[in-house]
Amino acid sequence: MYRYIARANVDHYIALLNGADLAPDRRSAITKMLICEEDGLGHDLEQLEFAESRTAAGRKRVDQVTKLRDGFAFGSLERRQADELLVNIVNLQTLLEDSCHRMRKKISSRGL
Repeated sequence: MYRYIARANVDHYIALLNGADLAPDRRSAITKMLICEEDGLGHDLEQLEFAESRTAAGRKRVDQVTKLRDGFAFGSLERRQADELLVNIVNLQTLLEDSCHRMRKKISSRGL
């Protein structure tokens, strides 16, 4: 049951962090909660698959936001807002990639 709740929390935190309207202190707090929840999931192949699926979805999100941003004229308010959103999305993606890397490393160091 804990894993189900932890996974739901991970998805919720990711959804919040994908938003554009978070104050920096709130974004930082949610990021910390995401890291704690991911670390608490465990480090087995099932959890790695879960983390990798979220990371793959994040890559798609980075591509989508990049294309959206590229559709706006340089110097426009929309472009600037899309740039800010893209920075947040890329930072989240880096966090997700790092988490997968740590999980893979722990699993491979234990052996299968």
